[in-house]
Amino acid sequence: MAVRHAASLLLLGLLALLHTWGARAAVEVTMKDKVEAFLGDAAQITCMLTSDDGISGSGGMIIEWFYVKSSGYSQKIYHQESLHHTVEKNTPYTDRITVKNIGTSGEVVLTIRDVQLSDQMEFICHVKSLTDGTGEGRTQLRVFKTPDFPTIEGVKNGISVADPPSKIGSCEVKNGYPKPNITWYRDNMPLRNIPDVVDVEHTVTYESSGLFSVTSVLTMKVKKEDKNATFYCEARYLVPGTEKMTETEHINITVFYPPTAVNMLVDSPKGKIREGDTVELHCSSDGNSPSQEFTIKKDSQKLGETTAVLEKVTRLKSGVYECTVVDLDTYEELSTNTTVFVNYLDEAVIEPKETALVDQKKEFTASCNALSSLHTNTMWLKNGKEVSKGHHLSLKDVTYDHAGTYICVVTVPEIPGMQTNASLQVNVQGPPEITEKDFNEKETAEKDVELSCHVRGYPSPKITWTTSDGKVISSASQTKTEVGAKSVVKVKVTSDMTVFCNSSNDFGTDSVTYNIKATITKHTTTPATTTTTISTTSIAAANTIINTSTTTNAASPRSTVKAEIAKPSEKGKQGSNGVVIAVIIICILLLAILGSVLYFLYKKGKICNRSGKQDFTKEKSSKDKIMVEMKSDNTEEAILLGVNGEKQLPSDQ
Repeated sequence: MAVRHAASLLLLGLLALLHTWGARAAVEVTMKDKVEAFLGDAAQITCMLTSDDGISGSGGMIIEWFYVKSSGYSQKIYHQESLHHTVEKNTPYTDRITVKNIGTSGEVVLTIRDVQLSDQMEFICHVKSLTDGTGEGRTQLRVFKTPDFPTIEGVKNGISVADPPSKIGSCEVKNGYPKPNITWYRDNMPLRNIPDVVDVEHTVTYESSGLFSVTSVLTMKVKKEDKNATFYCEARYLVPGTEKMTETEHINITVFYPPTAVNMLVDSPKGKIREGDTVELHCSSDGNSPSQEFTIKKDSQKLGETTAVLEKVTRLKSGVYECTVVDLDTYEELSTNTTVFVNYLDEAVIEPKETALVDQKKEFTASCNALSSLHTNTMWLKNGKEVSKGHHLSLKDVTYDHAGTYICVVTVPEIPGMQTNASLQVNVQGPPEITEKDFNEKETAEKDVELSCHVRGYPSPKITWTTSDGKVISSASQTKTEVGAKSVVKVKVTSDMTVFCNSSNDFGTDSVTYNIKATITKHTTTPATTTTTISTTSIAAANTIINTSTTTNAASPRSTVKAEIAKPSEKGKQGSNGVVIAVIIICILLLAILGSVLYFLYKKGKICNRSGKQDFTKEKSSKDKIMVEMKSDNTEEAILLGVNGEKQLPSDQ
């Protein structure tokens, strides 16, 4: 019995010794619960080795890596013993993994390149020491793929508040991993399913690539307030280490709802309406339904639907205009009205009408009025200038200055451009009064002179023109003016002359004298030929002398007069023309005297061996003229012309 007990104690001690030795030889493996990586990136799984005696490191150990299939079976992909390591062939990781031992730290790192969705599984690190101690660790590899940007599409047609819950829109987010989530928002408030009010339905699609796509449809019972609401979707998805969120664009929907009020207004013109304007009426409601029907009418006469245009309105268009709207879905009818008032301004009326006759020195009063729907202002104009304000025009101590046309202008200050006017001709009755009293004398070198004579007075004076010898100039013209008459006449100037303007009417006469003095005209000619015009008085004197000296018989020599005039070439010497003309006249006189002496000697027989007398004097008609042409060309001569301007040949003299 004692031997048996001792044997039992020895066995127990041996077992305890063996147990203690085995515990000291055990290996501890430490790994993370999970490792996360993006699709296509590289994933690193770390295996930490430690022993009970505090010794770390992979020396003298056998290290193996496994992955767990979906069936639960473990498949070895890597084996390492001492200085030898092997990557298992014909596995999904044969070409995509590497294992690295980091010195004495006890870290063994498995790197998986180009991570695929199929790599999302559990990986095992198995370690066995040379003393048969073993350890094992497990890590779950998780793979992520950021989805595409989410999209939203709202319904195109409008939704009526009377409709049952209707589709608002749909959101979609594609190609994410793990499966993304979609949340609908209305004005920044998330929408949750509410029976018969809000319904959100999600559809998940598993793509052939292994990624997930999610579609979400929102169905809702709309209200009138939803016309201004914005809807959008939020997509949430996982990435390594966190969760992210992306929003879609915001959309609006068209909500149809029946009207509760109707409005009517005058679109144009802005402000007060006047006759002649085009008036545009507009009718609208606070409803938003295609089934609304509008009618604009006046006195049961339809003028339009939502708009009515009234062209060139008159005061007869004033009145109440009504707008009616009917919802054809509910057959509810609403109406409103507005009052249109067309302002008017009648034509101005002047008393007395058109023409007034006033005696000189008397007082005259006229009135002007225009019927209007608004307050008016009145003013009187004469020759474009204001002469009076108010409805009445008062003229005291009337003179010819008051005669003329007065315009009465009536305006409406409240409506710019609204005005009317009328005119009144005021005639001041009295004797003629010629305004050209200051005319005294006029010098001219022209052959024709135009004279005018303005006469004030009423009745319109008769105007006649006469010359100093009492002859009436019949070519004068006469026209009426606002204050009398005007006459214009053209007279031919041959010498100094006097013309009279005579006027008369039932109340008297008046006249004015026009003294016209003829002056020498100075001509500018070319250097080759210069012709000078002498005053009519000087030429008449020269003609008299020449006529006397040239009264000879046929045998007497022909007297020829040639006057040469020097024409200054410079503009500053033109003032000497008068002196030259005087010299020419003196030369002509001397030549005439010389001709007379020669004729006397000829008669006495002192020359040409002739004696006796022969009368060569011819009777001259009063119409005979002797013209003297003066040329500056020395090769030309002045030829004496006979009766009626015919040349006298030597045989005829």
